[in-house]
Amino acid sequence: MGNKDRTRILIVDDDPIVAESLAEFLKLEGYEVATAFDGSEALTMIKQAETQQAGAGMSPRPFSIVICDVSLPTLNGLEVLREVTKNHLGTVVIMLTGYGTIESAVRALRLGASDYLTKPVVDTELRVSLERALRQQALIAENQVLRMQLNSRYGLDNIVGSDHRMARIYELIEAVAPSKTTVLMTGESGTGKSLIAHAIHHRSTRCDKPYVELSCGSIPETLLESELFGHVKGAFTGAHVDKVGRFLAADHGTIFLDEINSASASMQLKLLRVLQEKRFEPVGSSETIEVDVRVVLASNEPLEELVASGRFRQDLYYRINVVKIELPPLRDRVCDIPLLAEHFLQIHSKELGKVLTGFDDHAMGALQRYTFPGNVRELENIVERAAVLTRSQTIGVGDLPPGVVENTTGGLLPDRVRRQMGLDQDQEWVPMPLSEAIREPERRILLRALKANEWNRQRTADQLEINRTTLYKKMKAYGIDGRDDAA
Repeated sequence: MGNKDRTRILIVDDDPIVAESLAEFLKLEGYEVATAFDGSEALTMIKQAETQQAGAGMSPRPFSIVICDVSLPTLNGLEVLREVTKNHLGTVVIMLTGYGTIESAVRALRLGASDYLTKPVVDTELRVSLERALRQQALIAENQVLRMQLNSRYGLDNIVGSDHRMARIYELIEAVAPSKTTVLMTGESGTGKSLIAHAIHHRSTRCDKPYVELSCGSIPETLLESELFGHVKGAFTGAHVDKVGRFLAADHGTIFLDEINSASASMQLKLLRVLQEKRFEPVGSSETIEVDVRVVLASNEPLEELVASGRFRQDLYYRINVVKIELPPLRDRVCDIPLLAEHFLQIHSKELGKVLTGFDDHAMGALQRYTFPGNVRELENIVERAAVLTRSQTIGVGDLPPGVVENTTGGLLPDRVRRQMGLDQDQEWVPMPLSEAIREPERRILLRALKANEWNRQRTADQLEINRTTLYKKMKAYGIDGRDDAA
């Protein structure tokens, strides 16, 4: 039944006979037990135990389980339950009542009770209930660790990029996360939509509630409704048991629906109703279920075009297009490739237990010349592969996949990069590190922009879509001081 000698239980009942009887039984079962006779006294004992441990590591230890009567003086059992589940996350509550009803049991369970028992309590039922409570308590502790890991993985620090469009996305995440507002993300596959959805959830007031993710395109149309809304036993062939859908699983939390563009017309109509009314019926059931769910959606196709062609409902589009986040493809964020590559290398070198210092100039140049059809996800896979295979502390061209290296054949830059660098299409290219190659073209671009804006640095920065501080730094680095007319 778990480690009983580390489990401390608080019994809360205004009937001394019941409290003492339960205490005697639990002590014989091997638990450490304390008793309280009203709700206020119980909360005081819980707080004192936690404060003492936090202050000096003193006994008594905090309570793992509270067994609490529903009917209590000064503060009833449901109020005790509400306070414990809100402010004492490591403590699990089992409710007791002398006159149980289904209604009161459902209410207690929805408030977070582990179980609901009717007096007189049968020994075997109590044992089973305690086992369940101990498992729940262990899960709470595990979830706290996982939450810390998730906060680390899905914090804004892990959404890497200095591109001005990424800076705008950071601002949008910060602004929208605390609200209930529906968020729509657009962008090619692999641009990081799932990471953004996680970041929104973990920076919201719902961060301690469920986060549920579903790729609509990965579920057959015939099963998608059941996956989202659940079903009852016998609803269709193969429905052998009741199933809880993703919306109910995400109640009070966040649901992320990826590839929403793949949903059929009938599914779009059902989603519209859920978004508007926050209610639905499981497949095969007439029971209406209400939920409080924050919805984040993503599409890898332009929904405006799908609306225009009649493949996506216009009313649903307007309903979900409240706050829109557009994720640019990696090929349009060439300046972010070094940042992302170094970030992923740091993660994977730590996981592999290797000391990897970075990429040599030729390897980084190859990465910046590659078009990345798989976007950020593909870059991470390439870096992970290189980290696994390299025999050096520095990633070289030989550690990259052949498809990436072939892009460097002849030392020629793709037209896309040549245009970004201001090079003529027919200009001869001499192989060299990319950092050196972009120096003179970038200097010329800055000079031309400054001259076109009559050396007004704010207008120049705005036109180049960089901030003024960055412009100053680049001018200093390239020796541009005053009205240098050499353009």
